[in-house]
Amino acid sequence: MLVKDLTVKLKQGLHARSATQFVKAAASFSSKIEIIKQDQKTDAKSILGIMSMAVSKGETITLTAQGEDEREAIDTLAKILLEEE
Repeated sequence: MLVKDLTVKLKQGLHARSATQFVKAAASFSSKIEIIKQDQKTDAKSILGIMSMAVSKGETITLTAQGEDEREAIDTLAKILLEEE
């Protein structure tokens, strides 16, 4: 299992369009991927779960991935969260 802490740099945070992009990217991997924000944890492949977390710019989250493509999954998803629009 890989674990990575990130500070979100997306201008609007992980909302609407960026959340859709994030979930589509997460769904392309076979690994189990989760996002943790404070005491909340959700499946990174669930748009409702991601939207309910209301991740804003500047917040620190933890990405976890477990599976055969976990490294690629973490790298790809981190890149999305660290984009400065």
